[in-house]
Amino acid sequence: MDEDRKQARLAGVLYALVAVTAPIGLMYVPGQLLDVADATVTASRIASHASLLRLGIASELFHQTIEVFLVLVLFNLFKPVHLSLARHMAILGWMPIPIVFLNALNEVAALMLVSGAGFLSVFDKPQLDAAVLFFMRLHGYGLQLAAVFWGLWLFPFGILVLRCGFIPKVLGWLVMAAGLGYLIGSFTSLITPQFAQSLSNWVFLLEMGEPFMILWLLVFGARRSK
Repeated sequence: MDEDRKQARLAGVLYALVAVTAPIGLMYVPGQLLDVADATVTASRIASHASLLRLGIASELFHQTIEVFLVLVLFNLFKPVHLSLARHMAILGWMPIPIVFLNALNEVAALMLVSGAGFLSVFDKPQLDAAVLFFMRLHGYGLQLAAVFWGLWLFPFGILVLRCGFIPKVLGWLVMAAGLGYLIGSFTSLITPQFAQSLSNWVFLLEMGEPFMILWLLVFGARRSK
């Protein structure tokens, strides 16, 4: 049980690192730089604050690298509970990592387009500005694709929590609720965007189930329920 507690607390530390660093690249930086209705404003902001966009890229690469080890630690923690479920959790947990890494190239492309490099002189400024907005918006859609797997991996994770006996069962249900939130948010953004805004508050409430798991792992680790 002591080894389980250590593994669970290590997972909590890694999970917390992901939770703290992910919003920088996923929410803060796009919120500061992106104007979805104005290509000129977006390109101007990126040209003036290129280091901020680079910070966002670094944030995405960092937290997805941490995710590799987080999923591995959780797999080792839960494989005695149910090996097949733990494998499903690990595969689904690792799936979004290459998506996010490749998706970062869209932001790199936006940086290149505002760099003023000589080979870009064949394009007019309005064309370059439109291309910058295109790549930034494409980056957002790439994150929604990754969110499909951010949701799916939480279902076997939640079931393992229900079965394990050393993490409260309610956290398993909260984790699966968060998974449902990711899936609803992703599919509405990609397939039915007209409903995305109206469902955003519900999606946020569902996704807030995940931080409770992070907090438990970080503070208590693995502890038998009474």
